[in-house]
Amino acid sequence: MGSQVDDSSVLIEGPWTHRFVGANGSRFHVVEAGTGPLVLFLHGFPEFWWAWHDIMTEVAGAGFRAVAIDLRGYGASDKPPRGYDGYTMAADVTGLIRALGERSAMIVGAGAGGMIGWAAAAFHPTMVSRMVVLGAAHPLRLRAALFVDPRGQFAATAPILKFQVPRYEHVLTKDDAAEVGELMTRWGGPAWTSTPEYADYVAKCRMAMQIPQAAFCALEAYRWVFRSTLRLQGYRFVKAMQKPLTTPTLHLHGSLDTAVLPRTAQGSGRYVVAPYEWRLIQGAGHFLHREAASLVTGEILRWMKAGA
Repeated sequence: MGSQVDDSSVLIEGPWTHRFVGANGSRFHVVEAGTGPLVLFLHGFPEFWWAWHDIMTEVAGAGFRAVAIDLRGYGASDKPPRGYDGYTMAADVTGLIRALGERSAMIVGAGAGGMIGWAAAAFHPTMVSRMVVLGAAHPLRLRAALFVDPRGQFAATAPILKFQVPRYEHVLTKDDAAEVGELMTRWGGPAWTSTPEYADYVAKCRMAMQIPQAAFCALEAYRWVFRSTLRLQGYRFVKAMQKPLTTPTLHLHGSLDTAVLPRTAQGSGRYVVAPYEWRLIQGAGHFLHREAASLVTGEILRWMKAGA
């Protein structure tokens, strides 16, 4: 496999439309279904838009315009060498909302996509009308937990510390991106990681990570988080994130999440002055949008309809 993988591997056919949209100086691969109020789906690491294929179809069927994207650096979106800081990735989201012809959108973000959702809502509050965050703590909660919970969240973040090593992307992609599978097995709930659906999903994610430059770009976002801690840009990011969020937020988290511990995520509500709901999903790990898709779909629709 290896070198034969290219962008076309993520252009999977289905009851949706693939297109490319320019926003914030880059070209993004977007997958659309349905009409109505815009719901923008942001995948996490090490995934791509396919994370949402079944949920977005259901959401579209319920009267929404569902759009799943490949984040900057992933899938069939552009892979520029820089722009993986929190500011730029939040601006990617708001730029896409405008490029899709809308003034605001509801955002659903999982994992790293949830982190970007938190930032987009903090920096551009008028553009994010409602939000659902899955498996992601508010960035300031995560930052605090890394310092105060060494045996817990800091230990859980160990695999991501390896991402700081230069050229680690070659480790991530070797043997058809075997490490992507290992990370997903480590972070997913055991009931899910033993299913055929899981095996198929991991195979797709491993393939997408082998698209040239994708692994480098995916790791750059994590590198920025650590590099910025000691830099002025990171200090400014933290100051900006302290602004209370005015976006109504539904926060779903797997009780067995080993990447972002439930106790880390749980305090995120203190940053939200709008309606905020926390729900722990029993038996699910980090990928609860895949592990408990129908439950998550129901929760998304409940939250979005309350604001539509």
